[in-house]
Amino acid sequence: MFFTLVIIIGVIWFFLSKTAVIVPTRLACVKERLGKFNAVLEPGFHVLIPFVDRIHYRHEMREQVFDVPPQSCITRDNIQVKVDGLVYIKVMDPVKASYGIENYALAAINLAQTTMRSEIGKLTLDNSFHQREALNQSVVAEIDKAADPWGIKVLRYEIMNITPSDHVIHTLEKQMEAERERRADVTIATAQKEAVSTISEGERLEMINVSQGERQRRINEAEGKAMAITIVAEATAEGVARVGQAIQQPGGAEAVKMRIVDQYLQEMGRVIQSANVDVVPVELANIKGFFEGVGRVSTNIAGQG
Repeated sequence: MFFTLVIIIGVIWFFLSKTAVIVPTRLACVKERLGKFNAVLEPGFHVLIPFVDRIHYRHEMREQVFDVPPQSCITRDNIQVKVDGLVYIKVMDPVKASYGIENYALAAINLAQTTMRSEIGKLTLDNSFHQREALNQSVVAEIDKAADPWGIKVLRYEIMNITPSDHVIHTLEKQMEAERERRADVTIATAQKEAVSTISEGERLEMINVSQGERQRRINEAEGKAMAITIVAEATAEGVARVGQAIQQPGGAEAVKMRIVDQYLQEMGRVIQSANVDVVPVELANIKGFFEGVGRVSTNIAGQG
């Protein structure tokens, strides 16, 4: 009895599994009826006819990423490099993806490799490093044109690595080292040039400042001397004016004469003290000459007698 119950439950479960299908949101299922395409089952619950309908293909409707294995490519300057990447695709038409090609993922990967070899061959090694974005866009455009009958859409392609051979890497390292040394020499030479220029500019500014300071000093001295002369002249003029005013007062002329006589006597005394000759006023000199003449006359008279 128990064995019969188990058989009945198994048969019911078998029929239910063949007739009831639940499609998740992320999938699209292709239904065939008697071996011929019948419909695409959208997400939800569906009932199939046992032994007549079957789910033949299940497709992931989300964006999928596939690793493109490394491949050897030859650049335009005959350098061998290995290139790998990632390709992002999405199923847009489940029917074409089921019947348009056997394996769209493998086809997309192989086409990406072929296109990448072709695009790398158009560029030199240096350009292949600098134009990654252009390479990615070229691969996407080529795969997308070929993938339209497959019911898929190539969203993007990303190059992961561009790896030259060990010999090329060693040569590039030497080239980079030489370039770094050249840049260092250029930087040092530029710094020395700027230092010399800065020093010469500083010396030039210093000379300009010194000359300007000397010029300003001379101007200040000249202005000071001119001002001093002006002040002395003004003071002299004022003193002369006051002397003139004083002379015009009663007794002023006599005072001036006395002042002149006093200064004359003082100067005469200093001259007599410092001179080695006899210096006498004109009047005294005439008197001295008179007495000397009288003495000679007396001597002559005495000699005759």
